[in-house]
Amino acid sequence: MGMIAAGTLGSAEFRADYRVKYAYLAGAMYKGIASKELVTAMGKAGLMAFLGTGGLSPEEIESSIRFIQSELAPGQPYGMNLLSDLARPEQELRTVQIYLEYGIRHVEAAAYMRITPALVRYRLKGIAVDADGIVRAPNHVLAKVSRPEVAALFMQPAPDNIVRELAASGLLDAEEARLADRVPMADDICVEADSGGHTDQGVAYVLMPAMLALRDEMAAKHRYSSKIRMGAAGGIGTPHAAAAAFMLGADFILTGSINQCTCEAGTSESVKELLQHIDVQDTAYAPAGDMFELGAKIQVVRRGLFFPSRANKLHELYMRHGSLEEIDPKTRQQIQEKYFRRSFDQVWDETRRHYARLDPEQFEAMARNPKRKMAMIFKWYFAHSTRLALQGEEDQLTDYQIHCGPALGAFNQWVKGTAIERWQNRHVADIAERIMQGTAQWLNQRFGALAGADLHQPSK
Repeated sequence: MGMIAAGTLGSAEFRADYRVKYAYLAGAMYKGIASKELVTAMGKAGLMAFLGTGGLSPEEIESSIRFIQSELAPGQPYGMNLLSDLARPEQELRTVQIYLEYGIRHVEAAAYMRITPALVRYRLKGIAVDADGIVRAPNHVLAKVSRPEVAALFMQPAPDNIVRELAASGLLDAEEARLADRVPMADDICVEADSGGHTDQGVAYVLMPAMLALRDEMAAKHRYSSKIRMGAAGGIGTPHAAAAAFMLGADFILTGSINQCTCEAGTSESVKELLQHIDVQDTAYAPAGDMFELGAKIQVVRRGLFFPSRANKLHELYMRHGSLEEIDPKTRQQIQEKYFRRSFDQVWDETRRHYARLDPEQFEAMARNPKRKMAMIFKWYFAHSTRLALQGEEDQLTDYQIHCGPALGAFNQWVKGTAIERWQNRHVADIAERIMQGTAQWLNQRFGALAGADLHQPSK
């Protein structure tokens, strides 16, 4: 067989559709950690990144889009994150409206447990039959999923009831509604194994074969004109991991944690200083602040930080008690003095002011329930710990909440002793180049070894 090249790994159709040189994407990281600067750096290198819009206001999203579109030339790739927001569906609809107004053609859909009207509207707006009689949807959806039942939702056409509702309200025209069953909800499914941030702690070796089989089943059932492509994310921080993903059948790969420790990432320098030293064992699981009551998990940095243990302690107390008053006085004092560095009353006042802006009626209903009130006070710590990290409040460094997976630890070991060992020399597009070139070299070396040849190890 001939030598493998970085530019031939994965799906050629994917590279053409996304207008990228490699089957490689940089995924969204919330609150603009996947920043507008990161997105434009990738776009200028002929690669795509998704802006991390989670936690950004509509005004901040618009401003970032304007910056990206002014920095990139026509045809240079970029994309936006679109997060499910079941609590505030109007926010999701407004985000989609912004994307349609600015001509955003690629979104990374994340955190979806069911298909929403906003997502359907984005997917189907502008769908039409081309000159060759093929149905084309101009708005591309990449669905990041970790469970087969969620993947199945994206492999099917938009739900009929949602399409009818959107057509009745004028958000889709008659032709768009008529063609809805001709395309799946997503062009691409990205299978997310154990990753930084929200995680189901999945294993890529188990997930990818199951998802590929499900894709083939859905393709046979619906007979789409185009193939649903499958990508891999979670744990990809070295050429070895990327090679494994491509060998498992991935059409593309998507990286996350390794991009957080680059010059372009929108987080504080103190976070990047900490991240450049972590190893593969330096992460832990903690409750997710936005899904605190449900006990959903996130993966975070634990090296030198108290956040994981404190977050788990808060959730344990929440599960065991019906109100703050049921917690013993010594523990209540410890939380206020050590965790929060302020009283429960001060936290409650800040929480009340926040909800007064967003949803005062919901706040009043929750405030009347002692257990809900306790949850809201504890959830303040999760928002607070994120702010500390993003702003680089070094006097409270031990309470930083930093979403990260062990891929960054593997990456740090891979680049040890090289020019990019220090984060100040790490650039997101250069990392992509090194990963993909290294993957091709690693695969050539491994195939050569299997055939009895002796080829070089991947370069750094």
